[in-house]
Amino acid sequence: MDNLITAVLVLDNELVVAYANPAAEQLFCQSARRLRDHPLTELLQHSSIDLVQVKETLENGQSLTDSDVTLVIDGHQRKVEFSASPLMWERSPSMLLEIKAIGHQRRISKELSQQAQQQAARELVRGLAHEIKNPLGGLRGAAQLLEKMLPDPSLHEYTRIIIEQADRLRNLVDRLLGPQKPGHRQHENIHVILEKVRQLVELESGDISIVRDYDPSLPDLEMDPDQMEQAILNVVSNAAQILQELHALNTHEGEITLRTRTEHQVVINGQRHRLAARIDISDNGPGIAPDLQDTLFYPMVSGRAGGTGLGLSITRNLIDQHKGNIHVSSWPGHTTFTILLPIRR
Repeated sequence: MDNLITAVLVLDNELVVAYANPAAEQLFCQSARRLRDHPLTELLQHSSIDLVQVKETLENGQSLTDSDVTLVIDGHQRKVEFSASPLMWERSPSMLLEIKAIGHQRRISKELSQQAQQQAARELVRGLAHEIKNPLGGLRGAAQLLEKMLPDPSLHEYTRIIIEQADRLRNLVDRLLGPQKPGHRQHENIHVILEKVRQLVELESGDISIVRDYDPSLPDLEMDPDQMEQAILNVVSNAAQILQELHALNTHEGEITLRTRTEHQVVINGQRHRLAARIDISDNGPGIAPDLQDTLFYPMVSGRAGGTGLGLSITRNLIDQHKGNIHVSSWPGHTTFTILLPIRR
């Protein structure tokens, strides 16, 4: 077991660690001596697999395997393959737990697959939006002509309703289509953009604390400042609205953290870049439901009551136009949107 790359834990019937191999020490960033005699529930901040179900595996003498489990260990989210099997350990019923980190290549493959699916969804929505937009113009024009021909001015109220609703649908369609072309690119400091976003959100959300954790050594990036501001503002505004709703219900103190770092040798959309800028937008809200996380950037998908599901889709589109990537990691009490942008020198 000392030579396995799979983390192996032996747990007693209360899920307390009795043994941990070196791979488990690496996974949990603790020595076997410190892991021993601690319940698994204390070592994990969050687990997408129900640990009560894992315990029932031991009691029923059955095995349990899941190839896509999310664990949060020491504040870091990890995707793993998880296997639990009953075991006789020192003459008492125990459990053998095997945890294997999902390979880097598999994660890249999954990201590329999701990107292709999201692109297909965007193209479908854009096609539908164009089909809706054309008859809307005719509908609005006919209502305007009808208004001029009506002899009774009191009937104009009905034609105005038609025109207003046609304009409302046209605005929705324009938002669905989103920006189609990259704007004017220039070299800009990402911190200038983040500060503009921070000021806008603080004016609207006075109860939310925004923490800045910037890396001043980050070089300027080639970008369209307006588009990048819109992309980041959509994410920060969503977090602020959710935190405001929580604050209105109880005494939850909402906090958003804006963090920048430099990343080396990063794979973005299947291409390796020697240097990239990493922008993390974190909040201490309720988290995003696991079943929404894979489709969160699709058009018309929203995790917030009353949300249109367009903001994050537009953000994804804008980040894609800058040859970057955005992904989310979330569990109860923590959500982080990470934007990666290549740095070209």
